[in-house]
Amino acid sequence: MKRFEEIYQEYFHDVYKYLRGLTANEHLSEELTSDTFFKAMKAIDSFRGDCDVRVWLCQIAKNSYLSYLKKQKKEVPLEEETVGAAQDDIESLLVDKELAFKIHQKLHDLKEPYKEVFSLRVFGELSFKQIGNLFGKSEHWACVTYHRAKEMIRGGNFDENFV
Repeated sequence: MKRFEEIYQEYFHDVYKYLRGLTANEHLSEELTSDTFFKAMKAIDSFRGDCDVRVWLCQIAKNSYLSYLKKQKKEVPLEEETVGAAQDDIESLLVDKELAFKIHQKLHDLKEPYKEVFSLRVFGELSFKQIGNLFGKSEHWACVTYHRAKEMIRGGNFDENFV
């Protein structure tokens, strides 16, 4: 196992980007990233290596974010606007900050696992295989779930109960 300092150096940016995608808030992302690595440092001896370290850290990050939301009892307002996007370039829209904000608003409206799968893929830059492993599902499941999430963000009328 790598020394914790090396893990921190190698994965800090990935965890931060993942949390930035979930929270859409720079300061909160920084705070939760610090919290994630603090928790990981305390639990590093219990890491069994069943998954990639990045996946493990993102899971801790997600749990930290969910804990934060519970503490804040935060409700995210619904956004009625639809964001138009070409079939395969929704990620490129993130360059435009206004459109990125609209996508984040729609992302917050998604139910799980769509919200997390989309965030892991786009912001955490995880492969479909890694995402599938994180959920205990197949690579194909992760790919399909990601594409369904993209359709929901675009405003498509997709039946979320179809999983």
